[in-house]
Order: sequence, then structure tokens, then C-alpha cells
Amino acid sequence: MRFVDSDSTRRALGFDRLIPALRTMFATGCEVPLRHTHTLADAQGDAAGTLLIMPAWQPGAYLGIKTVGIFPGNSQRGLPGLHSTYLLFDAQTGVPLAQLDGNEITSRRTAAASALAASYLAPADARHLLVVGAGRVAALLPTAYRAVRSIERVSVWARNAAQAEALAQQWRSEGFDAHAVTDLPAAAAEADIVSCATLATEPVVHGAWLRPDSHLDLIGSFTPAMREADDACFGGGARLVVDTAEALHKSGELLGPMSRGVFAADDVAGTLADLCSGRVPGRCEGDGRTVFKSVGTALEDLAAAVLVFEQAEVAAA
Repeated sequence: MRFVDSDSTRRALGFDRLIPALRTMFATGCEVPLRHTHTLADAQGDAAGTLLIMPAWQPGAYLGIKTVGIFPGNSQRGLPGLHSTYLLFDAQTGVPLAQLDGNEITSRRTAAASALAASYLAPADARHLLVVGAGRVAALLPTAYRAVRSIERVSVWARNAAQAEALAQQWRSEGFDAHAVTDLPAAAAEADIVSCATLATEPVVHGAWLRPDSHLDLIGSFTPAMREADDACFGGGARLVVDTAEALHKSGELLGPMSRGVFAADDVAGTLADLCSGRVPGRCEGDGRTVFKSVGTALEDLAAAVLVFEQAEVAAA
């Protein structure tokens, strides 16, 4: 059984390889049961954390299980609030193959999924990316998007202006023309692509700010209580694609507008699997705003883990 650390996992998941791997996995498909969610109590019986168990497999090929421990109280202990591991098995025999860094897999596959969607939905001549947020996933977005579009300019906005400036400096060192911004409405009005990766529970981006031909990428809202975009982002004939149908049942980004009649589930143009398999078309001439909403899926984790493992096998041969 191989043990692949975070540095090795990161090096194996370059976006030039990871995005095509996700495209192939979405097109071919795999078995993805609903994730298990368990609340863990402390010694006093109070809720201390949440355990997520996310399996996926391709019959006769690979089986993967990601475990995610979310412990908000860790901030008071000087520890990260989230830890994740990934176990990969032979799906034919059950033989354990590898343990990988789950945090790297999660963050990189999340950014790659957004770029994959943009490869179908964003304007072909998109050059200006606005990132809303300054966390782990947000930091990866310019590099991921540059794998599918000729991104020349990157703006970043975050509630903490110092974090936004630090991120812009990091991107400049990576060769981007990157700048932190404080006027979010003005920045959104200029951007070809707006990508949100926050933990917001109230709208951060408003449809009235966006260009009519822009692409909006919504990553952060993965529970019914979370939301990054207002109702207007989905109006005016915007074309909405989700990563999986599960998003319609999990994300406050979609549940809220649907409850208010802004759009219905039948109005969703399709899923990433539909795009990757050619069942629905990508951006067409004359399309206005496109919107992609993701909540994450164990399919993406499996595709990333297999990519890491097979590269490790080649390197060891």
C-alpha cells in the first residue's frame, strides 16, 4: 500500500492533467452513493464535529473512500478545522492500493471542476477573471482557469482586504497581472468570468453587477444555509448548469431561488456529465450569461486519486 504525502499529491495533480481526467470520468461515469454524514459528540454530549464519508467506484477498476472530519472548535486549539484522507482500493479484489492527502485532492479537484465547466460555458475570448474569496480553493482558481482560457488579468476581492492583497501578490509571483480590489460591483462589471469561493450565507455577488455575456462560477454554497449569489444572477435568461443533480437538493444557492419561483429544476440546462458526454451543448453563439453551480462529488475525488496513484506507479516502475 502506497502512502502519498501532500507534496507528492499536489505535484501529481497539475491542472493540465487533472481537468482532462475529470472530463473523462464525468463522460464515462462511476458509482457514487450518497455521502454519509455523522455528528460526533464530545465528552459532555455536545456536538464537537462532523464526519463525512464519501465513496465512489468503477466496477472492476478502482474503489475510493474519502473521509472528512470537520471540527470548528479546532481554531481555539491552534489546529485546522478540517482534515481529510483518501483511501484507494482495487475494486475487483478489495486490496488497498494507496492512502493519499485528501485536502489536496479536494481543493484541486474543486478548482479543476470549475475550469472544466468554464471550458464549455465561458466566453471563448475570456481574459479577465474575478475571484471572490481568498481561501485554499480561491488561490488555485487562476491557474486552473488558465488551463482552459487565455486569462491575462486577475482581480480578487475578499472581506479581509489584507488577505486579498496577499493573494494578489502570490499570483503576481506566478506570472499573472493580479490586483486586489475593494469595489466589488465595479470589478464584477468588468470581468469576463466571476468565480466565488466563499463560506457566505448571504449573497455576495448581485446579478445587476454582471455583464450580460459573462460566466458566473459558484463554488461555496454546499449546504441549504449557504449562499453567494442573489436571485438576479439566475434571471434574464441565464443558462444554469450544475455539477450533479444533487446540487438541487443541497445548495441554498439553488433552493432559495427555486422556492421563490425564480427558476424550476426543469430549467437547469444539464450537468457536467451532460456537457462532457455531449448530451447538451456548451456555449452557443448568442448565449447570454452562463452560471455553473457545484457542490462537489466523490466522482471528482476518485478521478484525482486514480491520477495520483497511476503516476506513482509509473514513477516507481
